[in-house]
Amino acid sequence: MDTRLMRRAGASLLLLAALAGARASTPDNDDNFDMSAANLLVVLRESPGANKQDETLEPIGKISARLPDGRVVEFEASWFQYLGDMHLRLVFDGLSKVQSALPGDLQKLKLSPQEALERAIDNLRARYGIPVVEPWTGGLMTVHGNAPELDSSYFLDRQFWLDTARDYPEGIVAAVPRSGGLVFARADDEEALTSLRFSAAALYAANERVRVSSALYLFKDGRWSVFQPAQQPAD
Repeated sequence: MDTRLMRRAGASLLLLAALAGARASTPDNDDNFDMSAANLLVVLRESPGANKQDETLEPIGKISARLPDGRVVEFEASWFQYLGDMHLRLVFDGLSKVQSALPGDLQKLKLSPQEALERAIDNLRARYGIPVVEPWTGGLMTVHGNAPELDSSYFLDRQFWLDTARDYPEGIVAAVPRSGGLVFARADDEEALTSLRFSAAALYAANERVRVSSALYLFKDGRWSVFQPAQQPAD
């Protein structure tokens, strides 16, 4: 597998380095990012405590972060609250990491956020494969491509879900517990839904660093909605 599929950690550090005026790189491998539309991808990340009820893209706006030298900076990236406790980040793919796209990058590409998202999904399918459905356990199905850490991004592939839903007239209930996990069940299969609840909770709890969502989502009539709300952070 391509080395870039094994080393995508540190996207936020890359963003901060870019805001400081330089493209970040690893000591042994420079990431010369292609800032074209053909190199856009999208990743899903957790927004703890959120419970957004529709799929509209709401800009997160300015974010505060502390640099390694202790300075606190504010920045704005192409990050959008999406659904439930998830937000999405439009990014540029690199040899070993990804870098968040800035609002100005999308303006230069003459892409709205929705157009950029659609292009990113097209790129995901072209570069890392059309999503594949395989049986898992307890009546559940898994979805994956050729880059395990990007499997959760296929949640955003609407055409895939429209095609898949033809076999599930009562709808599909899906979980996106971590970046390398996308699991679903028939909405009318109670045993499978019980299995989904337990399996998703276990996957979500297993590794805090790669969590995406603790909610369950229903795909029906061509759209996603919240089926089971996300866990609320402990006080």
